[in-house]
Amino acid sequence: MLYINIANNILWGQTIKIPQDFLLAMEKGTGPSGVFKGIEELPFTRSHLKVWLTAGMGFFTDAYDLFIIGAIITIFNAYKLPGFYNPGLEALLASSAIFTAIIGQLLFGRIADVMGRKFIYGIEAAILSAGALLSAFSPDILWLLVFRSILGLGIGGDYPLSATIASEYSGRKNRGKLVALVFANQGFGTIAAVAAAVAAVLVFPPGIAWRVAAGIGAIPALSVIYLRRKLPETPRYSALVKKDYETAGKAAGVLGARLEGEGVVAKRTTIGTFLRRYWITLIAAAVPWFLMDIAFYGTGIYSSSIVSGIIGSSSSIAMTIFESGIPFLVGVPGYFTAVALIDKVGRKSLQIAGFLGMATVYMYIGYLLAVTGGVITRAIPAFLGLGIYSLSFFAIDAGPNTTTFVIPSEVFPVRYRTTGHGISAAMGKLGAGISTLILLPYLKSVYGLSTTLYVLAMVSILGATVTLLLREPARRTLEEASMEELVPETIPQTP
Repeated sequence: MLYINIANNILWGQTIKIPQDFLLAMEKGTGPSGVFKGIEELPFTRSHLKVWLTAGMGFFTDAYDLFIIGAIITIFNAYKLPGFYNPGLEALLASSAIFTAIIGQLLFGRIADVMGRKFIYGIEAAILSAGALLSAFSPDILWLLVFRSILGLGIGGDYPLSATIASEYSGRKNRGKLVALVFANQGFGTIAAVAAAVAAVLVFPPGIAWRVAAGIGAIPALSVIYLRRKLPETPRYSALVKKDYETAGKAAGVLGARLEGEGVVAKRTTIGTFLRRYWITLIAAAVPWFLMDIAFYGTGIYSSSIVSGIIGSSSSIAMTIFESGIPFLVGVPGYFTAVALIDKVGRKSLQIAGFLGMATVYMYIGYLLAVTGGVITRAIPAFLGLGIYSLSFFAIDAGPNTTTFVIPSEVFPVRYRTTGHGISAAMGKLGAGISTLILLPYLKSVYGLSTTLYVLAMVSILGATVTLLLREPARRTLEEASMEELVPETIPQTP
């Protein structure tokens, strides 16, 4: 072991023990080698688009179902719907699916490493669809809480599975792009949630409108269950874990590649050994996600009240929901900015830049609210205030919202890849749950919106700081990025 002092002990105020192999791996080469060379050198192909569709449609649904609850709560509060209007349960309703997503991320992540990605892929989408459909038929708010919790299990399972499958099917030059494209469907899902809620409120009476909006969330996931069940096991898991070289060759053939030369298998290690060797990597992957989701879900779920606090309340419930969706709309180009840049500038730079962009916007809007007594229009026009605030969503989506999803799919070894991603994602959802259940409601009610934004700025700066621990995975093979320990084994050429 080597001992180093990071940033003059700023992070934890003590010397941090760093495994020597972690430090030496920082200098490893980035060229493709070994049995997966054919896959690593592939350009972006139509087969990758199929993987994107299969995995990405689930993420569209995840985002829709997570963020539609904000609009549903707005409807409950505006119309005081009997059986559903309950201010005391509002925070729990907002966060219920988030907390059960933690269970799904940990459970599905571990199962996919032990039994295989294909073994369980598609089951999470079925659970998600069932939860969304049942939510639409809830007789009261308590049953809605139960069904939203079921929905959350499916959402949680989608994170480690979709990210890892996309990562293991892609090459080193475009891996970030493919995984980021899968995640970019979140942007469309959030916009769809706003659009569906506005349309439902305009067309149906309130008691039906929220049910329509909730039920729509079952449709996209249902459409890809078959595709997910038919997707072959990934080449890397087949070869390195199952030693099923025939399946690995067929999966590579789907991409138009072949397995080459001398093969390898992943060295067996205990989960204790994994945690001891990768604890720094887990911190670098999980803590920024935790911090980012405090900001993203806190401002996202409570977008209506935050936007109203910046520009004032609207007299129309449909307009209130629409205005709350503007930050999400501004954020959508951020996803594709990340797609375009993630393999060029790297994950680490994007993540740091995004966190600092978030902090800048939060500090500025918080300052304006403070000096104007909470009436931002005394300093700038309302539309400008909303526009500047919405840039925080662009910064999130172009930076840590995308990169925290991509990074854990690359930096853990194949036997613990979905486990590591599940742990990282669960930390993110823990931050989201704390933010929506406790932190944001408490800060806003006790200290006001200005102080709330100041706190989120500090959270963002801390996220940028912890990102410095990250070992950049861009342009490396998955085996290099994850410091995989491999044992030679001959693999015959696939035709």
